Amino acid sequence: MKAYYSDTFAFPLPGKHRFPLGKYGLLRQAIAAAQVIPSIELLIPEPASDEQILRAHDEDYWQRLRSGQLTPKEIRRIGLPWSQELVLRARYSVGGTIAACRAALQEGIAINLAGGTHHAFRDHGQGYCLLNDTVIACRAMQAEGRANRFVVVDCDVHQGNGTAALAADDPTIFTFSIHSESNFPLHKEQSDLDIALPDGTGDLEYLEALEAGLRQALAFAGADLALYLAGADPHEEDTLGHLALTKAGLAERDRLVLEHCRRARLPVAVLMAGGYGRHVEDTVDIHLQTVLIAAELAARWPLPH
Repeated sequence: MKAYYSDTFAFPLPGKHRFPLGKYGLLRQAIAAAQVIPSIELLIPEPASDEQILRAHDEDYWQRLRSGQLTPKEIRRIGLPWSQELVLRARYSVGGTIAACRAALQEGIAINLAGGTHHAFRDHGQGYCLLNDTVIACRAMQAEGRANRFVVVDCDVHQGNGTAALAADDPTIFTFSIHSESNFPLHKEQSDLDIALPDGTGDLEYLEALEAGLRQALAFAGADLALYLAGADPHEEDTLGHLALTKAGLAERDRLVLEHCRRARLPVAVLMAGGYGRHVEDTVDIHLQTVLIAAELAARWPLPH
């Protein structure tokens, strides 16, 4: 199974910034240290091109983002200080999702060890998200003639508002978001299917809601490819979460999503999305759990037609 990483493209952050930049390198190291059969092939993707990015984003926004001409208000909305290194990292992170989609369509399942930047809109970023890798990758697959229809299964604790807005008038991308009702963003967009959960929702209630949503989303989407945002932030110890899933519950979540896709003979690209644990080791453990479950299922995944 192929797993794409971009953590080697670092960018500067001020001390005590709450964005967990270190989790990405720690996750890759944990995967490399794990004795996984079948093996996980760790790869650096190609960076996303301007042409690929502009299928989802306004040219004015992209040109100002890449050249450092965003306003202070726009930078505050993103929540990360601008730098050329940040823009380069974003290109590679998006490239990882494009590469994972290609690999999934060939082999059944693949992973981007970053990605899931679902708060990026056509003309602005927010919530640590500069570019919407999900929509960019879907449109790259269409442009390359690899796939036509997609289902986005967004299990990050925050609603995928940017993805919902970008795909609102696009019937080829079905968006399903299961998230905390009270959490960021304050203003929710309209996904094709939204399940908003109350604070403190635990494993059982979450998994019941997710299964019902999955059945509906997969039935309506008619997709050629699924993109699964496997956020670690529904965890009970996540500092930005509001939900109360255990690590065991999150493992069941991963199995539920991936088994539904496997039984439907639906290729899936897995994206890590958010995770802001009090201890970064917990976030890494949850992401590693997702990767290992995917690797286990990869051996039994039906090859795409």
